[in-house]
Amino acid sequence: MSPKHLIINCDDFGQSPPMNKAIMHLLEERKVSSATIMAPAPGFEEAAEWCKRRGQANIGLHLTLTSEFDAIRWKSLTGDHSLHDESGYMHKTVEEFERSADTGAVMKEINAQYEAAQRFNIPLTHVDNHMGSLYGMATGRSHIPQAIRQCARWKLPFRLFRKVHPSDPLLATIPGVERIVAKASSLAGVFGVAIPDYLLSHPFHVLEGETYETFKQSMVEKMYDLPEGISETYIHPAVEDARMLEEVPHWQKRVWEYRLMLDDDFAYAIKDAGVNLTDYTYISKHGRASRVGSAVTLVRELLRK
Repeated sequence: MSPKHLIINCDDFGQSPPMNKAIMHLLEERKVSSATIMAPAPGFEEAAEWCKRRGQANIGLHLTLTSEFDAIRWKSLTGDHSLHDESGYMHKTVEEFERSADTGAVMKEINAQYEAAQRFNIPLTHVDNHMGSLYGMATGRSHIPQAIRQCARWKLPFRLFRKVHPSDPLLATIPGVERIVAKASSLAGVFGVAIPDYLLSHPFHVLEGETYETFKQSMVEKMYDLPEGISETYIHPAVEDARMLEEVPHWQKRVWEYRLMLDDDFAYAIKDAGVNLTDYTYISKHGRASRVGSAVTLVRELLRK
């Protein structure tokens, strides 16, 4: 049996102090693989200063083009009008972003976010994307080719995936997802950008009737059902916060995710299931595909009707 490698990434590092507190703790205790930082968000400087002070070496860049919650809004770093809604903040939804954003402005913003992390001397290990805004899932207007080219220039892995796990509650339900994945992953291969084999999702919101215990059980089961190869899953951990619990939808799920990473039952499941917890340095070494083979696959997919 081939080994099973898993990356547990904390998204939204820098979103707010309650999220920063949880993510810093999990990174300090080595309960997670990595975190990705949001340069436009209000908690960015706190998170970046902490990374700089510690020389934290497992931090990625969370490319942020949307600002979804009324209670926590942020503007772009570049100020282009196409990246903002009528309130002057970044678009709330992916659909609004896809319909409104100028591609040139998107690329300038992505570069500005990278440069913001560089100013704090954060040794970035990878790149991913807040709310999947670059993937074209809402209207089909994707910025993935541009993002992949940029990651190639930065020499950083990117959160994509080569295969779809059949039991994934989100990705497996997207119509035509196999072809979409084949084209995107082969493009990454052509550009020499390393990616995981699988991306494993779970519901962002609290499901009807869901409790911490049922959520924990579902995540434990996922460890035993982990596919062979390199997988990544993502969480949005946060500490209890009265204002956030009241004003941010499904904040309780974030608190559960933080609690889960500290839960001995979950740690035991990882070990018992034979899962190797790793990070993006492993993907940098083992996550690249053949450029020639990728080019052949890409051409074949582009020619398919």
